This record gives sequence, structure tokens and C-alpha cells, in this order.
Amino acid sequence: MKLDRSHKLLFGLGAVALILLARLFQIQVLDDSYKEDASNNSMVYDIIYPTRGIIYDRNGDILVGNKVAYDILVTPREVSDFDTLMLASSLDVTPDYIREKMADYKRRIRAIGYQSQVLLRHVPAETYMKFAEVQYMFPGFRGQVRSVRDYPINAGGNLLGYVSEVDANFLKKHPGEYRKGDYAGKTGIEAVREKELRGEKGYHIYLRNSRNQIESSYKDGEMDKEAVPGRDIMTTIDARLQQYGQELMQNKVGSIVAIEPGTGEILSMVSSPGIDVNMLSDIGRYYDQIQKDPYRPMFNRTVQGYYPPGSVFKLVNGLIGLEEGVLEPWYQYPCSKGYYYSKKAKLGCHAHKSPINLEEAVMMSCNAYFCYVLRNVLENDKFASIGEALDHWSESVRSFGFGHKLGSDFPSELGGSIPTSKTYNRAYGKGAWKFPTIVSISIGQGEVTVTPLQIANLAATVANRGYYYIPHIIKESEGVPLDDRFKQRQYTAVDTSHFSKVIPGMWRAVNSGFGSGGTASIAAVPGLDICGKTGTAQNPRGADNSVFICFAPKDNPKIAVAAYIENAGFGATWAAPIASLMVEQYLTGQITRPDMEKRVKEGNLMNRVKKD
Repeated sequence: MKLDRSHKLLFGLGAVALILLARLFQIQVLDDSYKEDASNNSMVYDIIYPTRGIIYDRNGDILVGNKVAYDILVTPREVSDFDTLMLASSLDVTPDYIREKMADYKRRIRAIGYQSQVLLRHVPAETYMKFAEVQYMFPGFRGQVRSVRDYPINAGGNLLGYVSEVDANFLKKHPGEYRKGDYAGKTGIEAVREKELRGEKGYHIYLRNSRNQIESSYKDGEMDKEAVPGRDIMTTIDARLQQYGQELMQNKVGSIVAIEPGTGEILSMVSSPGIDVNMLSDIGRYYDQIQKDPYRPMFNRTVQGYYPPGSVFKLVNGLIGLEEGVLEPWYQYPCSKGYYYSKKAKLGCHAHKSPINLEEAVMMSCNAYFCYVLRNVLENDKFASIGEALDHWSESVRSFGFGHKLGSDFPSELGGSIPTSKTYNRAYGKGAWKFPTIVSISIGQGEVTVTPLQIANLAATVANRGYYYIPHIIKESEGVPLDDRFKQRQYTAVDTSHFSKVIPGMWRAVNSGFGSGGTASIAAVPGLDICGKTGTAQNPRGADNSVFICFAPKDNPKIAVAAYIENAGFGATWAAPIASLMVEQYLTGQITRPDMEKRVKEGNLMNRVKKD
């Protein structure tokens, strides 16, 4: 039977009506979401903050844990008349403090709405309990328990970083992830691993009645969400070695970096002066004090300090000379207390036998020898110009990890600088400079700047005989994978066969005995076979900087160390003893040179440093 037009219309209207009724049934009976949205104005979310993840050292010792902290919150729109004197007494504050706070909230009431504000932060447990007994008398006021960071070992304040309340700029950069009153890692490991450490917030939902009073739990807690604790992080740091390094660097300005050559794992990163961990859990109280400190304890010298490497850089120039075929280990060059790069100008050197070969030049740290080496590299006939030769040299140097960021997982790493032909073309004009113009880069001065992390990586590279692993501070653990880039060998542009030719000189520099010409005999420890290279870096801001890199043992090295001490003079005076004590402590767990340790710990070099 055919339907006429009116029947079709009625049929269509009936179908539409059925669809609408079905949708209404779903909305009103089956689906609670619309009712929940309508109830939002009467719902109160009580945030449950998760426990932040623990940070461990490589041996499982806790570097950063958690402890309970108590805050007092107020929701201004829920506050009714109250006894100011009684509240102030229960919170151990003055009545004026309460009045001033409430007056401020009243001025901002429209912006605040029903948001809770922190009235008092980190109150003592006794105060919190005293308030809890009378809380019912003060509608709108409540206590909140949260965890704050705790530091069982005073090791690595700069390294660990701090957690603090997020500000407006942080909220803009992380829309939807945080809200006012939340905390986040701001520096160090706390910042770089914020995503894993922070966990996920939970909440309890309560209903508010028409008088804005909390009446009951919403749906008997069915819609509540439990907080998810943050993930624990294991670092590569050896807490005891880190702590020992800080003791050695007391009253000194500079850095110590120790690396495990076979993995690239950073064993310690000491920046001195640093931040005491006791300041980190309540950074807000100490922030101004830290910022005003002329020695800049927040400045992490291990990765942010730009320094001339000094004589430790001679190893790089010697290795490049070997690779380019302009140097052989038996080549001898003279030294008459320096290298004459013009008839009247000389780059000076200390007195020692002459002529000498490569091994002796490394052992004695001869300036003249490496001037000859770099001159031969840059005046090599295979290059059309000295500019082309310098650019090739620059690329070789960069392959050692200089002149750019190493790519560590530690934040705020800088890259230093390695000059190219453009550097000198800008300074002197194209074709207007020659080797004598730039002779200082032969010994790691002039336009060459590095970070302590980079020269520690140089020590690890030589220890490995030609390659390094990108230094990193997070150790692979359950749920925290290690990026593949940290597992790949980074080879230099120098063939691995050449590295064994400079190591005997490094061994003799330390182990030849006093008076033999070795510049680092003070660093010798019987049985450890330490190989090292001293450096004394000229410093336009004051006395020379003391530099030393080393690794041990000679074969199958377990640790590579760089010590860089500002305004401390010769490399053997301060840097070498400090680095060798770190090696001995790590490899043996004890110190056999108590007099040296005492001298280093008690040494105060702060008056030599020009403060910013």
C-alpha cells in the first residue's frame, strides 16, 4: 500500500520524536555527565598531591626523599565571622597577620572565587595539631598535608636542583598541566626529570549546599581519584664520592667532574661554592640570600663555566699531529725556556732538558714542543691556506666533544668555543694572520674555551683510547630507559692507534717520582697507576687557574677526573692533589695520604677570586 504525503509526514515526525525521546532518556537516566556538569558549581575538589619520586644514587642510597609538611589553607568565600585572636593563637601568629591576609583576600575576592589560598606554609606539626582541634570553629579554614623534599646526604645541591611553587610564567608554558599552588622542579635533576618525578594528582569531590558549606562526599566517593606517586629515579652519581668532593672543594671556587670511562656515567659533579641541600627544601626562604651571594652558588660551573683549558689541551694537539702525519713519537724539538715565534717574541716555558720527544713533552708539559706540533699541523702543504688547515684542525678538535654541547642529559649545558678561520678573519682580516698570530691555541689558551665536563670527557676519551660515551647522569632502571645515544661510542677524528702514544707520557707525569721532570708526581698513589696531565691556565681576572685531568688505572680504567680550580696557580699545586684524592677514594675507599687531604680540606683560596 502506498503512503500518501500526509502519512509520510506523520511517519517522519514520529521517527524524530522517538529519536528525541531516546536521547532524552540517555541524557537524563543513563548518562550522568550532564548532571555532573550542572552540579559543578556546587562541587568542591579537594586536591590530593602525589608523593614525589625518590632520587637515588648509583648504589641505592637516597639523595632526595620526602618528608611531611603541613600547610594552612583558607577559602575566602567560605569564611564567616570568626574570633581573630583565637585563630591567631592556634596558629602561633599575630592577629595583625591574620587581618592583613584576610584584607588582601577581600580585595581580590572576584579573582580568587572559591579557590583555596595558602595562609601559612610549612607550619610545625605541633601547630598543625593544635589548629586541627579547633578547626571546626573556623569555617573556610583547613589544614593540608603534603610532602616536601628531604635530603639525607649533603651531596650535590646544584646537581639535584630544587622544587618550588609554580609562577605565572611557568603556568603559561605548561597550560592545563599545573595550577596555582602546585610545585614543580625548577633546576637540576628535579627539572630535567619533572615528568617522571611529579606523579599525578588525585582528588576528593564534595558537595556544597546553598550556604556554601561542604555538605557531603559526592556519590559516596565513587568519582574520587587516587593520586599516583611519582616514579623513582636512579642517578649515576656516587653520593659518598660527591660528598667527599664537596669537602675537598670547601673554600675554593671551581669544579670537579668524575666519569666512568666505560659507560659515560657521571660519578660526581662538584660545583663550588654550591648550594647546601638544607636550603633546597625551603628554597623560597633562602632564594634572595643565594642570589645575592657574590660567588654565585647557583651557577653550575661544571657545565656552564667557560675556561681556557691550558696545558691539558696539548694532548689534543699532539693527537691531531699524529693523525695528520706531521708528528711521530720519536720526533724531538728544542725548548729554550719557551718558543720564539718571532725574533723578539717568545711563548715562555719552564726549565727542563732539551730537546725532548713526545713522551717527555707530555710528562714535562713543554710549551715549545706543542707550538712546533701545531705549527706543522697548520702549515701542512696538503692545505691550500692556513685558514683551510685551521678549519680542518677545528673539526678534529670538535670530534673530541669541544666547541659544542656534549648532549648530556644534565640541563643548562654550554658548549665552549673552538676558533675557525672566520674567527681570525673577523679579528685581523682575511689573509692578515698566520701561525704566530694564534700561537697561544697550541697550549690551550687564546680563543679556546671549554667546560670542566668537556675536559673530564677528554680524560675519559684518552682512557678509552679514542672514543667516549656521552656523559650522562640518569642511570637506566625499571620504567626509566636510557636513550640509545648514551650507549653509542663517539669516536674522535684521530685513529685509535695513536692514543697509546700519549699515555706513557701521562703515566710518567704522575709516576716518575719527584725531581724526574714529571709535573704531577704529587698525584701518585702506589698501585693505582694514575695517568694524568697538568694544566696552568692563564686567567685575565686574577691568578692562573689550576687544572688537572687523569684516569686510573692505566689499563682498564675505572674513573676519569677533571679538577679545575680558579685562581689556584700551577696545576700540580691544587688541582692534581684534589683529583688524585678523588681517584684514591673511589678506587680504594680510603686515603693513604692524610697530610695531603688535611692540607686540601683546610686550604682557603676564596680571597684570591675576583667576585662578580
